[in-house]
Amino acid sequence: LRCTMYFVKGFTVAEARARFGDLLDQAAQGDTVVIERHGVRFVLRAEPQKPRHATSKFFEWLDPAVDAGQWTWDLTPGGAKFRKRRTRKPR
Repeated sequence: LRCTMYFVKGFTVAEARARFGDLLDQAAQGDTVVIERHGVRFVLRAEPQKPRHATSKFFEWLDPAVDAGQWTWDLTPGGAKFRKRRTRKPR
């Protein structure tokens, strides 16, 4: 048998509207906040944040010429098509 102890704080809609920021802070601290309207109870509680996983690299290796901006690509129905980047003429 597992027993969890928590505190519930109840508010009317008018009280919740006036103190909404405070209610969010309380929920973020782990308190369960109950707002009641016309006999219907609404529970406000924060969901725990999921840990951010390291993102995988989109490219395993990138050619230094592409990285330097000498090449670019166009997305075609067949995939990415590489082309040499046009250079601007000096004025």
